[in-house]
Amino acid sequence: MGDGGNRGLVSSGNSNHNGGNSNSSNKPEWLLQYDLIGKIGEGTYGLVFLARTKTPSNRGKSIAIKKFKQSKDGDGVSPTAIREIMLLREITHENVVKLVNVHINHTDMSLYLAFDYAEHDLYEIIRHHRDKVNHAINQYTVKSLLWQLLNGLNYLHSNWIIHRDLKPSNILVMGDGEEQGVVKIADFGLARVYQAPLKPLSENGVVVTIWYRAPELLLGAKHYTSAVDMWAVGCIFAELLTLKPLFQGAEVKATPNPFQLDQLDKIFKVLGHPTIEKWPTLANLPHWQNDLQHIQGHKYDNHGLHGFVHISPKSPAFDLLSKMLEYVYLFKLRELHFIFVC
Repeated sequence: MGDGGNRGLVSSGNSNHNGGNSNSSNKPEWLLQYDLIGKIGEGTYGLVFLARTKTPSNRGKSIAIKKFKQSKDGDGVSPTAIREIMLLREITHENVVKLVNVHINHTDMSLYLAFDYAEHDLYEIIRHHRDKVNHAINQYTVKSLLWQLLNGLNYLHSNWIIHRDLKPSNILVMGDGEEQGVVKIADFGLARVYQAPLKPLSENGVVVTIWYRAPELLLGAKHYTSAVDMWAVGCIFAELLTLKPLFQGAEVKATPNPFQLDQLDKIFKVLGHPTIEKWPTLANLPHWQNDLQHIQGHKYDNHGLHGFVHISPKSPAFDLLSKMLEYVYLFKLRELHFIFVC
């Protein structure tokens, strides 16, 4: 990319009007250790740029630099960025993205996180097989990707961290190099440390992109656990197998957290209607109590996962998937992580 791809990485607040050297003179000192390639991503948090290191010990290493927007109040660093830094500085695992450095541009107090660059993510891999190759992902590749994702998630949950926004675009896969094919869980902006006894987490706002959001969250649960991450992994697993989202509901855009009837409808059509008998705490969930007509009044036939995910119902893979998508979470996370066998 040309210079246009780098636009927006640093503020031009101290612009130098003395001609052609203005670009380099505007660069903060920390940025001089990188060669900028260009912008590679954009989201609600800000921008992502690809760079290569200039330092002699690591020359040419690819780095992703994530620039955060300022807080909504405009009075400093985003709380999302602070949360991500605090968590990533405390954890180290082969299947969790590595925070290489943190930089601050003192001109406008913008914050930059430098990560090891991953060339791929699961969203891109799924889309490639669906739209370009028109062929399912090899079952051994799916098994490797899922095992690594669960391995990283087991580490997070063992350290009392809920990710809360697992989706294909947040699961990175390393490209060429020593770590080729290694899965990295990324984007910890919504992650939380949870405790026992559990404290309410609902005041932290909407969590998990809607297609991967667990039923207890959709029904307004105020307390929830790492089980919400396992539901999201189940949705990702199904998407790796079918190359399309399993529960592709239409999101209601409103604040605070609105009732997502269409998403629940998509789930119930596949897994059947939940019952008080099988899920005793269902009666206590706000949206279950308040929406008698649409939820309690509408009965769904249980078509079963096997009608949507075309693998043998007797296979270990199907057994694992069905347990990940249980309405009532009856299985210990650690046991689930290692059920998936040939």
